[in-house]
Parts: sequence; structure tokens; C-alpha cells
Amino acid sequence: MLTVTVPSYAPVHSSDRFKQIFRRYPAGVVVVTADSGRGPVGFTATSLTSLSLDPPLVSYGIGTSTSSWPHVEAAASTVVNFLGADQEALARTFATSGIDRFAAPTGWRRLPGGEPVLDGAAGWLRLETEQIVPAGDHRIVIARVTESWLDEGRSPLLFHNGSYHSL
Repeated sequence: MLTVTVPSYAPVHSSDRFKQIFRRYPAGVVVVTADSGRGPVGFTATSLTSLSLDPPLVSYGIGTSTSSWPHVEAAASTVVNFLGADQEALARTFATSGIDRFAAPTGWRRLPGGEPVLDGAAGWLRLETEQIVPAGDHRIVIARVTESWLDEGRSPLLFHNGSYHSL
């Protein structure tokens, strides 16, 4: 006799259910950094998406209630730092609110345009913001890639079901 497992169906009517669904969807982990002239800021994100090859465009989401949002909104450019499988501690640092995320032991430097970039990242993209789109309690930043760097020998850091993983 064949036993069939019926999936659980429920309307997405609560933020808890919404989070539960997306926790099951694996995503790459990045730290977005910026400096709008008031010092460096940054946050951990899993919402990075490639949008266009020509011109090279990406997008990422940021909550409007976050401490980084006013800085990202005012900055002409940002940096997406791709985290390697060995950088879980860095991801956790930039996901923690109420701390100086750029204090030691975080290593970082500035690109020639003044944007903060994290030392040891598996790669990075320098972005110029083209458009900010309101989306509920978040904003979607659409940006053009103007510079990039990649360490091709590194495995990415992933986030799935509430914890970090590597390939």
C-alpha cells in the first residue's frame, strides 16, 4: 500500500507563518555596507538578487525601521560584501543591533570612493543606487554594479532554517 504525505496548507496571514516559509528557502549571505558621511554602517542580508546583465543591476531589501536605513537612503553608493563559509561570526556581528559593527575584531578598509569594504570577504560589488522602491515595511534598493572583486577559491556562506551553512 502506498502512503502519500499531504503537505500542510495554511494562508500566509501572519508574519510568523511568512518567516516560517522563508526560513526553509536557502539564501546566500552578504553584508551591505555604506557611508553617507556619518560613519560606516552595515547589515547582514539574504535578499540580494541579480536583476540585469546589461546594464549590470542588482537589488536588495532593507527594513525602514533599521538603524542602517537612513544611511543607505542618503548614500549614493553601497558595497555588497559576499561572505565566505568561514565568516559566520561576521554575519552574526552585522545582524546584531545596538553594537558598533565596525569595531575590532571587524577588519575593514575604504574603497577609493570612501565606501567601507570588509576585509576577508569572498567577493564584493560596489554599487551606485539607481532607484529605491517602497515595499511594505522595507525598501528595495536597485543599484548598478560599478566595480567588483572575487576570490574564486572560496565557498559561500548560506542561511537556511535559522542557521548558517556551507556547501
